[in-house]
Amino acid sequence: SVPAQPTSPESEENVQPAEKSYVESVMNCLLNLLAKKKKKPKLLNKFDKTIKAELDAAEKLRKKGKVEEALRAFEALVNQYPQSPRARYGKAQSEDDLAEKMRSNEMLQQAIKTYDEVVSLPNVPSDLIKLSLKREADRQQFLGRMRGSLVTLQKLVQLFPSETSFKNDLGVGYLLIGDNSNAKKVYEEVLSLAPNDGFAKVHYGFILKAENKIAESIPYLQEGLESGDPGTDDGRFYFHLGDALQRMGNKEAYKWYELGYQRGHFASVWQRSLYNVKGLKAQPWWTAKETGYTELVKSLEKNWKLIRDEGLAVMDKKRSLFLPEDENLREKGDWSQFTLWQQGRKNENACKSVPKTCALLERFPEATGCRRGQIKYSIMHPGTHVWPHTGPTNCRLRMHLGLVIPKEGCRIRCAQENRDWEEGKVLIFDDSFEHEVWQDAESYRLIFIVDVWHPELTAQQRRTLPAI
Repeated sequence: SVPAQPTSPESEENVQPAEKSYVESVMNCLLNLLAKKKKKPKLLNKFDKTIKAELDAAEKLRKKGKVEEALRAFEALVNQYPQSPRARYGKAQSEDDLAEKMRSNEMLQQAIKTYDEVVSLPNVPSDLIKLSLKREADRQQFLGRMRGSLVTLQKLVQLFPSETSFKNDLGVGYLLIGDNSNAKKVYEEVLSLAPNDGFAKVHYGFILKAENKIAESIPYLQEGLESGDPGTDDGRFYFHLGDALQRMGNKEAYKWYELGYQRGHFASVWQRSLYNVKGLKAQPWWTAKETGYTELVKSLEKNWKLIRDEGLAVMDKKRSLFLPEDENLREKGDWSQFTLWQQGRKNENACKSVPKTCALLERFPEATGCRRGQIKYSIMHPGTHVWPHTGPTNCRLRMHLGLVIPKEGCRIRCAQENRDWEEGKVLIFDDSFEHEVWQDAESYRLIFIVDVWHPELTAQQRRTLPAI
């Protein structure tokens, strides 16, 4: 038996060390038992306990990886006992496993349907409802059925309103369809119930940052990351916290970039793109020769006046064609762009305005076919400063051809090195490294930007990498 616990602080002093450690060990045993107990979800209702042996036999097949046999066994049980939630769940899991084995979306749709059926049966243990709906939502997201998963997650939240983890998942569901305002409401709700929930904090901070509430986003992102809660250790949160701190002029940013790098989210403190192909040569500045794209560079430099004159004609006639950049990178000033190719797709309308420039580029698939980049004119007016920022991917290099460059006051930094543009000359840098731009000249600066595939990507990778 457990000795009686001392009741007052004074009597605590009288407990002998040996006795105290005995009390502690007994308490620890009890806590461990409780933890173990809590961990194991209850999956069987009263009826399923009566057919436990049959359910276990089928589950054993599934655990051994005998997926087809397991599915047949669970199907037989479902036919025999249509009201059995555990048999139905076993069937769903077996279909899920088989879908993975066969790489079959149809089989996965079937699994999703079966997970959904589990919940509508009578007397389903709540742990089984949670597991079924959570997996259903996850598989729906995997198939890109974001709205379907949202409905499933809403069902979970309605059934278990006090479980914050389901609300957190619902918030992600909203973010996945781009509905930030509903996601924001969900995380506000979570934080009112659980003010220290790290997952809700990082996501809430992420949304504030997207709303350009830079200063407000910082404590949420920072405390969320510091919590170490599951789901917080994500490169995006280090990226946005560092970026927010940089915009506030706070040097702490690099501490977080360093941590993000140590945790394996960034290739280095300076190279912080999140959509990467491992092992590609990484350096901030490149020469034409290093890229292997010397023909393209020669062609751009030889025809720079033609490219400039076509751009100027568009810019002067219809200023509106140079659309303001929308990536929210500008601290101050005026910066607008005129895009000819985006994600490997030609903008036919834009090319009608600058036909010779587009004809010239058609010869260079490394540029026009670069689905992770753009080809565009970029005009920047005096008094503009572009925040230190990082491109999304290490799969491209960026060429800048100088077209109209004021004598002084314009410069670009990539990593730790500044460069100046020159009219008729191409600068090449890897924009997955941090870079920053200053325009303090007397008049506008016009350049032509051409993104190209990173030269070390294979033909197969260039064909199959998803667009950015």
